[in-house]
Amino acid sequence: MSTIAFLNIAMHGRVNPTLPVVAELVRRGHTVTYHTSPAFAAKVEAAGATVHLYPGGDQPLPDPPTPLSLVRGLAEATIRLLPPLLADLRRIRPDLIVHDSACPWGLVAARELGVPAVSSFTTFAFNRQALSPTRASWELAGEALSRPGAALGYLRARSQLGRGLPLTDLGNLRQPLNLVYTSRAFQIGADGFGESYRFVGPSIGARPADPSFPLDELKDPVLYASLGTVFDADPRLLRTFAAALAPLGGTVVIATGSHDPAELGPLPGNVIARRSVPQLEVLGRAAMFITHGGMNGTNEALLAGVPMLVVPQGADQPLVASRVVALGAGLSITNDEVREDVVRALARRLLDEPGFREAAQTVRDAQQRAGGFGRAVDEIERYLKIVPAGR
Repeated sequence: MSTIAFLNIAMHGRVNPTLPVVAELVRRGHTVTYHTSPAFAAKVEAAGATVHLYPGGDQPLPDPPTPLSLVRGLAEATIRLLPPLLADLRRIRPDLIVHDSACPWGLVAARELGVPAVSSFTTFAFNRQALSPTRASWELAGEALSRPGAALGYLRARSQLGRGLPLTDLGNLRQPLNLVYTSRAFQIGADGFGESYRFVGPSIGARPADPSFPLDELKDPVLYASLGTVFDADPRLLRTFAAALAPLGGTVVIATGSHDPAELGPLPGNVIARRSVPQLEVLGRAAMFITHGGMNGTNEALLAGVPMLVVPQGADQPLVASRVVALGAGLSITNDEVREDVVRALARRLLDEPGFREAAQTVRDAQQRAGGFGRAVDEIERYLKIVPAGR
């Protein structure tokens, strides 16, 4: 059996899809180590990996995450993390490194140690139709001109990293094997990717039960709204969703994330508002889902065949929303368009027009056929047989 080192960015959307892969690798007898931040240590350990913490505690993303701040932050993090990371990896002596597609320190470490590597894409894979946020672009150039000090800081950091990395596109790091955690059917422009890209589908494993959530009390139709964990959803948006959906649903479930449900004020009697809910179980009952369009939540909804109203909050979410709409599996609006009457009218369409659910179920079938975390591990094991051991 092999020793496999995972290196990742401290974000739920980046870490969560890898955890079922880790658990399956461990179940098949491999040794797995995982470099992460303290916030994710318990979840990684529960998956069966040995945790190695990055120095300096949790690593916040640049705020705001503009193209220039992202590439500079990634380059500077790589310089800061590489010395202790290389020392750890020399002790671990992995046969393979699996790093996030926006984790330059993983690519550089693999290069420095001569260890084969796999890239993990928890977003879309990027091409001319699905554009990488860190690619060379007019937006990046304009920001560099308006913030010459930041641009110079990036160039200084990038110059220390040597060859083998893109000049700017540090969020799109590829390897001879690239695992993409969605299906070819959902990927934008899937036909444009070569054999190195394997679309393994949503990587979703078992999750701890939440006995405090009243699943057995839900009444059909169940309508669910959540704007995720990364972006700070305005309680007014969530309150509008609750008011708009209440007349249409048997039970309306609202996940409030970082906000106390009390911040939403008085709610209709058929609304359940909780900071967090057992999302997979609720989606299994849901007739529709209001979501911010994060790739993980969208994959989970599609795997359940649930049509969506997507309200993007940032990052790659507008791109995800456009794909949901293009496939007929849902509708999309902006934050500025969120009003009670608008949301209710769109929700009624998703509930009453069968084409949305039929399209979502068509994508569901493709997601299921892709294979999930088991397929990802199959691809890793196949790759290990054809690359030289990293010793």
